Amino acid sequence: MIGATWLDQQLIGGGSGLGDLGFGGEAKQAMQQRADFLAEQGLAERRGQRVILARNLLGTLRNRELAQAAKDIAAETGLEHRPVSDGQRVAGIYRRSVMLASGRYAMLDDGMGFSLVPWKPVIEQRLGQQLAATIHKGSASWELGIRRGISIG
Repeated sequence: MIGATWLDQQLIGGGSGLGDLGFGGEAKQAMQQRADFLAEQGLAERRGQRVILARNLLGTLRNRELAQAAKDIAAETGLEHRPVSDGQRVAGIYRRSVMLASGRYAMLDDGMGFSLVPWKPVIEQRLGQQLAATIHKGSASWELGIRRGISIG
C-alpha cells in the first residue's frame, strides 16, 4: 500500500516499545514486510539487518497516495485535479471526504477542478457548502461560512 502508515512510523522509530511476543512479534514481522515493500518502491535500502529509509519517507508516501487518489477521482468525475502547496488558499464546495492510509482529506470542487485538502472534524457538518482553507505544513486552516458573490464596501 502506498501511503504513510503506522508501520512506516514504527520503522522510522526503530520499533522501540514493541515486544517480541504476540502483537509485538506480529508487528515486527509486518515491519519487515513493509521494509521489503518500501525497498521494491525505491524508498528504502537493506544493508544487512539494517533498513535505511529514504529522506522524507512519510511525505513521499503521502504525496504518492494523494496523487493516486486524485487520479482516481479525476477519472470518476471528469474534473481536473488542482494540487495544493504550502501557503496556498483554496476554496470550493466540500463534496466528500476521502479516507487514505495517510489520513483523511476533503474534496473541494471549484466548478472547474478539485483539490484534496487535509480534513478536520470541524467541516464534517458542512458537506455541500462552500468552504476555504489555507494549507500550512501539511495541515489546513479552515474558513467556514464563505459567501459567494459581490461584496459592497
